[in-house]
Amino acid sequence: MRCVLLINPAAGGRLSAKVVGEIVGHLRAVCDVRTVIATDAGGAAEAAKRAVSDGADVLAVVGGDGIAHLAVQACAESGTALALIPAGTGNDLARGLEVPLDAVAAARAVARALKAGEQRRIDLGKAAGAGWFATVLCAGFDSRVNARANRMRWPRGQRRYDVAVVRELLGLHVMPLRVETESGVIELDATLVAVGNSACYGGGIPVCPGADPADGLLDVTVVGEVSRRDFIGILPTLRSGRHVEHPAVTTLRARRIRLGGDNGWLAYADGEPQARLPLTIRCAPGALRVVG
Repeated sequence: MRCVLLINPAAGGRLSAKVVGEIVGHLRAVCDVRTVIATDAGGAAEAAKRAVSDGADVLAVVGGDGIAHLAVQACAESGTALALIPAGTGNDLARGLEVPLDAVAAARAVARALKAGEQRRIDLGKAAGAGWFATVLCAGFDSRVNARANRMRWPRGQRRYDVAVVRELLGLHVMPLRVETESGVIELDATLVAVGNSACYGGGIPVCPGADPADGLLDVTVVGEVSRRDFIGILPTLRSGRHVEHPAVTTLRARRIRLGGDNGWLAYADGEPQARLPLTIRCAPGALRVVG
């Protein structure tokens, strides 16, 4: 079995040589490994595409959701399986796939799965004119939080998102939103909208708590018009997924969604900027093969 191991050495505040050595050792015990060190996002994307075009059986990525997102673009609808070894800030795709969040433990689990031939298929979301996503596409307040968190260099980890939330609350506002699905149309003034292939974004926030990456559907969570005070009251419930019980929150499931309303919100998916609304999103069942 041929495996390309793509490493973002800056992930998690920089990976130690000892951790990288252990990861490589676990994988080499079960397959032929070629290691590639990513120096930037462009190089990582090119390396991922090359691994797939060269017919690698597995593309294993070490890093956070950024490098995982690049790997998804390459592996989608291909014969190359994706293996995740999380070592980043959010690790939301790893959470969605129930991968151990410790890099060495994840490498050990990947090696066991490769030895046993354990693979499965999961769905992906696809935004028209943009890329694939495996976790959540969001727009509105949450995408502004994402953009701010991406610009921040301190603090690290989950606290980065928490600080970004507090700062974006100062500019909280609603915009007109139109959500079209095969079941109908809803129009409202909204604070945010999230379309989930899996449940979490922002380092473990289950914004679409019922999302299943293998059910052939996308989950949609919309927060309507709320005051800043009410929104602050909703925020703590995001960690438990109980925000969906609030009367200002609407949830639905669909195979295809069109988000409109001429608000010009910039959508983020897997933590990366995609395109401005209006935007059409579809679920692609079984589009990604994953290890484990």
